[in-house]
Amino acid sequence: MRKELLRGEQVIVITRQQPRMLFGPVLAFILVPAAAAFACAWIVKGGPGKLLPVITSDWTQWLVIACLVIVAIVLLGYSLPRFIRWRGIRYILTSGRIVARFGMLRRGDWQVPLAAVRGVGIKQSLLQRILRSGNISLDTGHPGEAVLADVPEVGKFRSFIMDAMAELPTSVGFGSGADGDFDNYPDAALPWDMREGGRDER
Repeated sequence: MRKELLRGEQVIVITRQQPRMLFGPVLAFILVPAAAAFACAWIVKGGPGKLLPVITSDWTQWLVIACLVIVAIVLLGYSLPRFIRWRGIRYILTSGRIVARFGMLRRGDWQVPLAAVRGVGIKQSLLQRILRSGNISLDTGHPGEAVLADVPEVGKFRSFIMDAMAELPTSVGFGSGADGDFDNYPDAALPWDMREGGRDER
């Protein structure tokens, strides 16, 4: 992100979505291999043959392979894609923009200049309120809203946005000047503890 900052722009906070979406994939990552290991041990000891005499020892190898295939399907088809999807989403707040990035292999992003934001709203479900996360909607005056979904510590993140908006110089707009820089910011007036790199609250 540092390479893509405009002149005089600073990163305030970088975060990802609330990791509650990983509960199922992590649970599957732990339980499925454990269950498969138990099943393989049971198969090797001749358990299937005791239940169904038609299943002979010739089936052992194929039943073990079937267990391993099921584990691979669950981990590679369910747990890994959801982890990659979560890992690939980042919300970045700078002194001049809000940037949302999506994907690791196939990248996409959108960004909103703070100068264009008219209002910042929060919507929370009951579970999000318990986990202190929520959806942040940015009103830019255009049809539709830019939404940051499932932001952790949503109240704190919104306060960072409001602080950054309050610190915008009244004489500067996003992308003003030939280089679209933010040199009009008085560094001493910035409210953040780490001006060079900003805070990273993951």
